[in-house]
Amino acid sequence: MSTLKFKTNIKCGGCISAVTPTLDATPGVENWAVDTNNPDKILTVQGNISEEEVVAAVNKAGYNATPVQE
Repeated sequence: MSTLKFKTNIKCGGCISAVTPTLDATPGVENWAVDTNNPDKILTVQGNISEEEVVAAVNKAGYNATPVQE
């Protein structure tokens, strides 16, 4: 299982509610969370999934995600 981080435009609880069904239904996603207190609104995803698949899922929900290299 890997941990991936993304800079997003998911800003509030309403945004999180909007992406929840998509991310929860995405195969390979085990756990995810958005740090809305971070200025970059960091999405952390754990699971067996690629960066491209996470970006596609977030885009499908109407938001943007850019991989963050640690």
